[in-house]
Amino acid sequence: MRVLGKCMQIGGLIILPVAMVMELSHLLGRRIGVADMLIMLLFGFSMFYIGRILEGYAR
Repeated sequence: MRVLGKCMQIGGLIILPVAMVMELSHLLGRRIGVADMLIMLLFGFSMFYIGRILEGYAR
């Protein structure tokens, strides 16, 4: 459970920079709007927070 929590934290930290790079480079072939970036931000934050909780319960 500790490893899963740590992986979720790392994934949550990686999501937002990847989303910003995709926005700046137009890698998807379409523009990502502000609403999509907000969803990615909330998903990354939630993933990090839930991973932190899981890691805390594992100890």
